[in-house]
Amino acid sequence: MRSARPLSILFCSAAFALAQQYDLVLRGGHVIDPANNIDAIMDVAIAGDRVAAVSARIPDQQARKLVDVSGMLVFPGLIDMHAHVFGYDGSLSPDDTALPAGTTTIVDAGGSGWRTFDQFRHTVIAHSVTRVFALLNIVGAGMVGEAAESNVADMDPAATADMIGRNRDVIVGIKTAHFGKPGWDAIDRAVEAGRRANVFVMVDDKIFTNAQRTTADELLIHLRPGDIHTHMYNDRQIELIDRFTGKVQPWMIEARKRGVLFDVGHGGGSFLWPVAARAIQQGFLPDTISTDLHTGSVMIQQSDMPNVMSKMMLLGMSLPDVVLRSTVNPAKEIGRYPEIGTLSVGRAADIAVFENQSGVFALKDSWPAKKLAAHRLECVLTVRNGRIVYDRDGRTFPAWKSAGDYGVIP
Repeated sequence: MRSARPLSILFCSAAFALAQQYDLVLRGGHVIDPANNIDAIMDVAIAGDRVAAVSARIPDQQARKLVDVSGMLVFPGLIDMHAHVFGYDGSLSPDDTALPAGTTTIVDAGGSGWRTFDQFRHTVIAHSVTRVFALLNIVGAGMVGEAAESNVADMDPAATADMIGRNRDVIVGIKTAHFGKPGWDAIDRAVEAGRRANVFVMVDDKIFTNAQRTTADELLIHLRPGDIHTHMYNDRQIELIDRFTGKVQPWMIEARKRGVLFDVGHGGGSFLWPVAARAIQQGFLPDTISTDLHTGSVMIQQSDMPNVMSKMMLLGMSLPDVVLRSTVNPAKEIGRYPEIGTLSVGRAADIAVFENQSGVFALKDSWPAKKLAAHRLECVLTVRNGRIVYDRDGRTFPAWKSAGDYGVIP
């Protein structure tokens, strides 16, 4: 007969279990959390799906799993304001492309319209580990080619607003893009839908194809405070820089003063080194950093969030500023702050751990040209809703020591 375990051992085991109040502790990383003005070496603890503590030192015995991230950067999970995961023929899988980049939240920019959103919700949003929000295209068919996207008859503000009203948990705004006809029908109908549904509009307008539309009129007359122009560093989408003087156009500065917002939207054709460099030198920074990631940019420009953030830093932005525009600002713009975009205690445990690599790296723009960088951000660990979903180097894995050591087989 097996002897009973001593009471002292049982009490110690129980006390140890009670002491382990955190499911996961990330130990010793350089935490940058602009929402809470944190820029320091800290530990971050998670309990369930919530951030439970951010402290200079959390005792080892309080963690069920302790992961050493010393020498690494720790950010809130990144938020990509402009991605493509439905409808558009260049769409990508959010989990395959976002999570390895430390991006825990993406906003699909207009892939679905009011006719197709239900399919998007059931086939992509409902099955993604990545948190997926949507900008509903003003075109009912969604982003399925410029012929459809220039079909004014399919731009129904009432139907668009109604679909948003029935799906406010995941639809955060409206998108209009690729309108190839004269006039302002697409933008005005998108803004009308935005007024009805009380959401912002993101605009991607090709000014160079239509002399009847100008950036100044768009920003100062047609858009409202809180509306967003994406592709801000592509001078074929928006007249940001005067080509003769090299100065930021006065209407850009005036539009910002009246509350219009500007998003990077890098993509395969919408980020130019000379435009971005001149704008940033003059202090015209993006409100949000985003990727416009799709099949045409994921392999060549490789413009995921760390890549675009690295480019902003190369052009002179500080790391905290870049993190602010990749976390807090987009969270506010989509109306989900402070639940996401922060490491505040009690908020969603979406966390990204990065390495700031040193070396010589070629960062590519869209037309194409490369610029060499001495530093580059690369994601090494992603936590989504308290669960480790990406681990580049196996930091969270126990070591396998020998051929005879089977350990515990799950």
